Amino acid sequence: MSENFGSPGQIQPLSIGNVVSAAVRLYRSHLKTYLKLALIAHLWIIIPIYGWAKYAAISGLISRLAFGELIYQPESVQTASSHINPRLWSFLRVGFQVGISILIIYLGLAIAAGIVGGLLGVILGGILGVSAAIIGTIIGVIVMVVILVLGLTWFYSRWVVAEVPLAVEENINGGESVARSWELTKASVLRIQGVVLIAFFVTLPLVFVLNYIPQLFLLKLERGSTIYGIVYIISLIGSLIGGVFVMPFWQALKAVLYFDLRSRREGLGLQLREPPSPDFR
Repeated sequence: MSENFGSPGQIQPLSIGNVVSAAVRLYRSHLKTYLKLALIAHLWIIIPIYGWAKYAAISGLISRLAFGELIYQPESVQTASSHINPRLWSFLRVGFQVGISILIIYLGLAIAAGIVGGLLGVILGGILGVSAAIIGTIIGVIVMVVILVLGLTWFYSRWVVAEVPLAVEENINGGESVARSWELTKASVLRIQGVVLIAFFVTLPLVFVLNYIPQLFLLKLERGSTIYGIVYIISLIGSLIGGVFVMPFWQALKAVLYFDLRSRREGLGLQLREPPSPDFR
């Protein structure tokens, strides 16, 4: 069943909380469909190249389905797939292009943060005295973390919807989809960072339980032991389950962000139809 996410006559920019709330509602109202697609996507990951392309394409498929609900033009999985499947390799390109760009930026920021943090630590340590050098070091480390976090989230915010235009729009390729994300987000970076931060905390408990806790146990176990192998398998299964549950939420969130960004920048130049009557939902 579809939930009412507004009406075409009342479309307006969404607040940070409303973006996350709309994503949660989409996720909950189509939980079975989204989880099934997410499971299939994660199983494809084990196959290099082609499997990665399938994972990226299915991610885009979930965003397309979510976007269709937002504009009251819902599609079946089969119908949406007919648009997504011919663009399989374009989705892989988007994933690689954004992933490699983020990696290069991370390395650059890490070097810059190390230099700035190190210099600040030395300066503060000299000013405060030898006995307070530890304080300067701590402050230097904090500066490094801040630079990395703010820098990475800024660039991630520019590419957060990189695959959604490819999933939704016609006559667009992978490179153009990435450029479209950069263009749509240029005036909304701080707001998107807020959305990403809230979404991170929403999913953190599940990720912590299924992904991080098993990893913590592995650190205390002897490699090669039987118990290590058992915990390692549990960790893999937990990571898979966590990924399956978290991925659809993030893809729905991207669909809502894309919807909102187009509303703000373009007045949502889409053909909307009236939401279904409650009698027929």
